[in-house]
Amino acid sequence: MDESFFSALAQPGIQRLRAYDPGHDLVAFRRRFEGRHLVELGSNENPYGPSARAKEAVLGTIHDSFRYPDPLGGDLNRALAAKHGVDVGSILLGNGSHELLMQFAQVFAGPGVDVVASKFGFAVYAIAAQCAGATLRVAPCHADAHAMPRGHDLDAIAAAITDTTRLVYLANPNNPTGTWYDADAFAAFMAKVPGDVVVVVDEAYAEFVDAPGWASALTVQARHPNLVVTRTFSKAYALAGLRVGFAIGHPALIAVMERARESFNVNSAGLAAAEAALGDEEHLRWVVARNAEQRAALATALHDRGLRVFPSQTNFLLVQFAEPGDEARVAGIEAALCERGIVLRPMGGYGLGHCLRITVGNADENRRLLAGLDEVRA
Repeated sequence: MDESFFSALAQPGIQRLRAYDPGHDLVAFRRRFEGRHLVELGSNENPYGPSARAKEAVLGTIHDSFRYPDPLGGDLNRALAAKHGVDVGSILLGNGSHELLMQFAQVFAGPGVDVVASKFGFAVYAIAAQCAGATLRVAPCHADAHAMPRGHDLDAIAAAITDTTRLVYLANPNNPTGTWYDADAFAAFMAKVPGDVVVVVDEAYAEFVDAPGWASALTVQARHPNLVVTRTFSKAYALAGLRVGFAIGHPALIAVMERARESFNVNSAGLAAAEAALGDEEHLRWVVARNAEQRAALATALHDRGLRVFPSQTNFLLVQFAEPGDEARVAGIEAALCERGIVLRPMGGYGLGHCLRITVGNADENRRLLAGLDEVRA
């Protein structure tokens, strides 16, 4: 009996679905390079690690690991509500923001319903729509020559909304392009969206933004009950391994989402670490400043090597290594770097096989990356 047998039993959306591609088997790479320094720049992780307070908080949960975590996540909920100036009922916790993005489709989409997302948006949006059995309408993105190449075209996204649309996914900044849109453009977009269409703005990289004109969607949320913002502790807070995310929305919307939330979906260590990390603003500012420095330095170094570096307000850079159609050359570069213990993210799954996504590492990691690139491109 093979996979096709059970695939035929699955609902139609799952039958057409391709599993999420993580890029590489990183555990295997770590074993292969054990005892040597592996430069992991493929998953947009924070190379500086979490706050010391967060580490201490995790250790404090070990002795009670036989207990279930707080099913309400009460302490973290209250800390997040205070941080963002909202009611506790406006917060929804998730096993990373990934779980929440999937859950929005589970709750608000389904057969006969449209979900709208931009071309080159985060891969999870399409997966969420298909898992729910909904129809994904992919809006055109900005052209390659635009100031935000392949970024969200908010006018095109608004135009893609139909009478059967119930959910729109946006990202600001966007993964994998690194692009963003400003507050005025978003305000104009929301004015066009019907009130019965839920707009989810994925702000996983929001803490890294320093671009003038950018603002979180939270600043206009009071005017739009159908607007939800998701955030994560995986990136700037460096808690990717503990899987903690959250959504902020109108309490009535969040109450509906709560009906589908898994019991104990955030573990005790994650709850404690996230609350502690949230309170250590000095560490967060330090991380963000280091990322901004290294992002600028790495972008300049790659540009000086004749590579096209797309604009980014995240902790990664999308870099073009060849012209479209020359994907084999880029695959060869990526494979040669892997042989040297330098892991980047292939972009073939996004239809961008002529590009690689590079996490902004620390100064030493970036030096090793550049030295490796010089070798393989010589």
